[in-house]
Amino acid sequence: MRFVILFLLVALQSNAQVVSDSIESSRYFEDQFYVGLSYNFILNHPEGSNQRNLSYGLQAGVIKDIPLNRAGTKAIGVGAGLALNSYYSNLVADISVDDISYSINDDITRSKLETHLVEFPLEFRWRNSTAEDYKFWRVYGGIKAAYVLGARSKYDLGDISEGFNNTDLTKFQYGLTLSFGYNTFNLHAYYALTELFDGNASVNGEVLQYRPLRIGLIFYIL
Repeated sequence: MRFVILFLLVALQSNAQVVSDSIESSRYFEDQFYVGLSYNFILNHPEGSNQRNLSYGLQAGVIKDIPLNRAGTKAIGVGAGLALNSYYSNLVADISVDDISYSINDDITRSKLETHLVEFPLEFRWRNSTAEDYKFWRVYGGIKAAYVLGARSKYDLGDISEGFNNTDLTKFQYGLTLSFGYNTFNLHAYYALTELFDGNASVNGEVLQYRPLRIGLIFYIL
């Protein structure tokens, strides 16, 4: 009798170990590289200002996936990357010594503000994927913080072309993000919670309160 009980205990323990190993082996991670392309809208234009040309954004980086459940359908994503964003408008930035001034000029050929940033996305991730299925629906929402490494203002007016490093921007920026789609191709949106300029820039006596809204595509690559 004792031998039978011992045999059953050993069998149950072995079976439990197999089940445990199976569950553990079913865990998977969606560690991903990402590449994104967006159109950059400018919100909160001062009076007389408007957007022109193709304001675009590029982003790329890597995200570490941290599953929250055994099925892997819920996770937290923490990442880092680089981004370049350009904003075209009829707002012209000029510099004299160290003093930056702004004006609105409808005759301008092209006026651009370009920023270079290091970004840190934090996402809550839902997807209906499995360890074997790499084509699935996803909804990723979260927040993205960024630090401006550098910015440059440039304008072209006839034969005149001027550019300089712009220091009037908010150095630390952050905003809300949302990505959703199927497989590799996904729609992506970013809404800034901070203003683009640092609060010291103004045009015609009005403080510049530009706030970016970026909408485009993001590609996740395992």
